[in-house]
Amino acid sequence: MKRSHYITRHGWDMLDRELKYLWKDERPRVTKSVSEAAALGDRSENAEYIYGKKRLREIDRRVRFLSKRLDELTIVYPEKQQEGKVFFGAWVKVIDEHDKTFTYRIVGSDEWDVSKGEISIDSPVARALIGKQVDDEVVVKTPEGERILDVVKIWYKN
Repeated sequence: MKRSHYITRHGWDMLDRELKYLWKDERPRVTKSVSEAAALGDRSENAEYIYGKKRLREIDRRVRFLSKRLDELTIVYPEKQQEGKVFFGAWVKVIDEHDKTFTYRIVGSDEWDVSKGEISIDSPVARALIGKQVDDEVVVKTPEGERILDVVKIWYKN
């Protein structure tokens, strides 16, 4: 499935901080430790050297991914005309058919965190909620079957 290219300002800042930390702090530290381990001689049985090289590959892979991904992403800021409808960045309070209440924020695929109530715009729930208003009923198709949600509240905050 293709991931959306939308992100909140907060999400973009988190990815940017991670990239800068990896490039300016962690990579130089690991590179130094690999150099020191290499100076000890036999590299074939040197665990610090082997682990360090592996960690450098992981860091480089993540740096390449973050650099490319940050270039592709579009920061979306909520606009006044969105009030009253569910769009990217909205907080949405819903009640399911069992009278359980859930609060979700619709965010980008790079920043979702279910423990904080943040769901990806690419998720079935978010796709079903987009464009809806308070009192709308939404049918969400999930792997477990259909869920019926009633939209109770919509708000935007940064």
